[in-house]
Amino acid sequence: MISVIIPVYNEAENIGRLVHYLKEQSAGYVTEIIVVDGGSTDHTRALLKCDSAITLVSSPKGRAKQMNAGARVAKGEILYFLHADSFPPTYFDRYIITAFDAGHPAGCFMLKFDYDHWWLRFMGWCTAINHICCRGGDQSLFVFNETFWKLGGFNEDYLIYEDNELIKRLYASVRFKVIKKRLITSARHYQRIGVWKLQWVYLQIYWKKRIGAKPDQLYQLYKGKMATWDLGQRTHGYKHLNHEKTG
Repeated sequence: MISVIIPVYNEAENIGRLVHYLKEQSAGYVTEIIVVDGGSTDHTRALLKCDSAITLVSSPKGRAKQMNAGARVAKGEILYFLHADSFPPTYFDRYIITAFDAGHPAGCFMLKFDYDHWWLRFMGWCTAINHICCRGGDQSLFVFNETFWKLGGFNEDYLIYEDNELIKRLYASVRFKVIKKRLITSARHYQRIGVWKLQWVYLQIYWKKRIGAKPDQLYQLYKGKMATWDLGQRTHGYKHLNHEKTG
């Protein structure tokens, strides 16, 4: 059986729809849906408490910490880690069981973004390739519970890049399967920041990791870029508002 583990932080707009979707689109192999809240300040927790079918877990903020916290209470033989804005294909759990029974203790789905941009379409196409360079957390991840803990789970030193870091260890240890069905994920961050701006910082993070950057250095790079863009957006909004007042 499969334990679905979803880390959340202020996901009130998405989590209810995702949980309903998982219930409706599973083939009956999901034993539990574990949602791990990292201290949401919106009404995420209130929504989750209303659903008795959900196991709600509290954790310090940080996807690695939250996903490990969910895995510690999971009862399923297979752990399935899923982002709150990603929707796996219909009967996703059956595909996972089939892959597992065929000798693949870990794997993911192919990816499709919900935003029509040629670069995002290209990246989605690349996820069909079974190579570590084509992997990422948005594709979700299933892993045998025993294998997950044998490898030490997610490295909690990573505040970003935690999915890729674990997947790299999985590729080195087991037969990793890319299931040839597409998961639909949100492109909201690309739309908010800009496709090329966000892709550029992801490329910088990937390259710095390859040349030996530490987890905190990767996070500082990401945090610095995001702060700059957010400040730029607020400044642009203020200028626009001021122009409307004086125009």
